[in-house]
Amino acid sequence: MLARIYAARGIQTRSELDYELKYLLAPSLLTNTPQAAILLADAIEAEARILIVADYDCDGATACAVSVRALRSFGATVDYLVPNRFTYGYGLSPEIVDLATTMSPDLIVTVDNGIASIEGVARANELGIATLITDHHLPAEILPAAECIVNPNQPGCDFPSKCMAGVGVMFYVMLALRAELRKRDWFCNERKEPNLATLLDLVALGTVADVVKLDRNNRILVSQGLKRIREGKLTPGIKAIFRAAGRNPAQASSVDMGFIIGPRLNAAGRLADMSLGIECLITDDEARAMNIAQQLDALNRERREIESGMQEQALIHLEKLKTSDLAGIALFDTEWHQGVVGILASRIKEKLHRPVFAFARGDNGQIKGSGRSIQGLHLRDALDLISKRAPNLLLRFGGHAMAAGVTMLEVDFLHFRDLFAQIADELLAPADLTQTLETDGGLESGYHSINTARLLENEVWGQGFPAPVFEDEFIVESQRILKEKHLKMRLRKGEQQLDAIQFNFSDAPSNTIRAAYRLGINDYNGVQTPQLMIEHIINNYSF
Repeated sequence: MLARIYAARGIQTRSELDYELKYLLAPSLLTNTPQAAILLADAIEAEARILIVADYDCDGATACAVSVRALRSFGATVDYLVPNRFTYGYGLSPEIVDLATTMSPDLIVTVDNGIASIEGVARANELGIATLITDHHLPAEILPAAECIVNPNQPGCDFPSKCMAGVGVMFYVMLALRAELRKRDWFCNERKEPNLATLLDLVALGTVADVVKLDRNNRILVSQGLKRIREGKLTPGIKAIFRAAGRNPAQASSVDMGFIIGPRLNAAGRLADMSLGIECLITDDEARAMNIAQQLDALNRERREIESGMQEQALIHLEKLKTSDLAGIALFDTEWHQGVVGILASRIKEKLHRPVFAFARGDNGQIKGSGRSIQGLHLRDALDLISKRAPNLLLRFGGHAMAAGVTMLEVDFLHFRDLFAQIADELLAPADLTQTLETDGGLESGYHSINTARLLENEVWGQGFPAPVFEDEFIVESQRILKEKHLKMRLRKGEQQLDAIQFNFSDAPSNTIRAAYRLGINDYNGVQTPQLMIEHIINNYSF
């Protein structure tokens, strides 16, 4: 069964599934990583003050935690700063550099941002502060005049893995720095060489949560991180978030990273201040980590409530639009929360299978939008095209293929909405707008078991390497609604009876159905049974 599933994902040899650390691509292959290591090693030897400037999402928080933990273990003087998204926006802006001067840094290191921070780096240069940019986002035509830039997507970088998250890039820089410090005989009796594998739980979390493509190199990072988590070798902060969410780290999966742990960290950046999330990840005090994890859990519940209200308002907006005629959709409401528009855009994109931007009010007559795309439309390239056709429309924009952000004046929203729809129509083929659910075919009855479900849970799945989805025909023997939105069913296939659940269902099933599903585990009162997690149903299916 696994051979069939892996073959469908392009795996040709067993060795491609060997996730030992020795198979990681070498840090020296990543352009400018040796130079970054020298810059940091010089700073450590000179007892210079290093300041990490982080992004306010899960990738940025984990990248910040990796750098702070590693640098401190090397003996560096290091602090961090994460911009409040509502006050300063994204990236190393001149305003953030001015704020950073209050901490008297000699070297600013960006994590998960900075590749577009031309003005911010120029301001740092004016003030005599060196900058090291570590990022993974796509660069513009002009790069910042930083001391050093490490980004697998920068021009001239031949690093084979272009999909590393910001946390992966920073982990590589720390590996290179340790190698550089070894050369300098930095480690001795007083300074023991740290084991950087202790950071892999953070790397796995940031990589999965940022929804980057899981090529082999990323799968190695995620697999090794999950292995450490399951063995109980995890940072106190991640352990505390698992506990606050009611999950067992010993059974951790990539689904937990993306849908349980990641959203709780992201909630801090969306509703409050990501410093809260970073503090959770860098503290070694288990009681403090637990206290912060409970705050993050409460923020995540608040985020879900806000998101639910915004979704209802979005549906009202959509009723006024002929969405079937639009290849791209942009929505704006004066009441929407700036920190939640990205999730809203994602939900609407899933519902309509269209690229979507959702906007909320900022300051000074501006609105800030977050976009999510579908296959076939590179979102940052679409924004770049908009900026060329309407040169004064966009104040700022950035991102990558599937997600992007944009700032503009509120009075220009309708112009943007129409232009985005027009450009999406030009760039997307009709076939791109047809939602397709790819499956791994049927699943033989002998595989509907707890053992199979556990086997699949333990594998590494994610963006570009999706978890298996099967399809079969069933007779619906019984059905009931849970919490007014989830559909619980008892299905029969041949002589076999199976439990199934469809979350947030829209239509009641008929007596006979064809269903696409994932194989999961239902844990009720300590008793575990296999359960089908229904993704899609075709009613009145004729066997």
